[in-house]
Amino acid sequence: MKLICGLGNPGLRYKNTRHNVGFLVLDNFAKKNKVKIGKKGFNSLFGRMGADTEEVLLLKPQTFMNNSGEAVKAAVTNFNVGPSDILVICDDINLEFGIIRFRAKGSSGGHKGLKSIIERLHDEDFNRLRIGIGSKRDGILTDYVLSGFKASEKKHLLKEVVEKAAEALDVWIKDGIEPAMNRFNEKNGR
Repeated sequence: MKLICGLGNPGLRYKNTRHNVGFLVLDNFAKKNKVKIGKKGFNSLFGRMGADTEEVLLLKPQTFMNNSGEAVKAAVTNFNVGPSDILVICDDINLEFGIIRFRAKGSSGGHKGLKSIIERLHDEDFNRLRIGIGSKRDGILTDYVLSGFKASEKKHLLKEVVEKAAEALDVWIKDGIEPAMNRFNEKNGR
């Protein structure tokens, strides 16, 4: 079994914020594959799909971003999923807006959702798909990541970036992290 976890914060207040781009990508992927993410368990909303011969669990933690590790740990323990079969989708302020980038492993890079997952799993060797949300160089970072997208960004994000990221998930499921990195990691991001 593979586990794809989109990171975000639950509730209408956060629905269309930069920090919820993981939820946006996972929702798009689920819709494209006719999977309903609505079952409750593992401190999450989840759905399951078959992909060729392997089952895939789609997970949206409902623990708020900073405690995402609780939900991921619960699902990983229940389904006995190894680190190489986990993919976490999250926002990244260090990537230019709209850039997507796979990583096979690594630190949290300051992302509190990833930090929580690393702490709960005691492992940083899981896959990530980072979605660039750009960075506001002045002001409070929390305010920026919890802000909504500009109209031009929203149009670009929903029509291009989210669809491209959802397509990238198909490649990761079928072919693994290396082919996904080779095909989708953009060279012009920071």
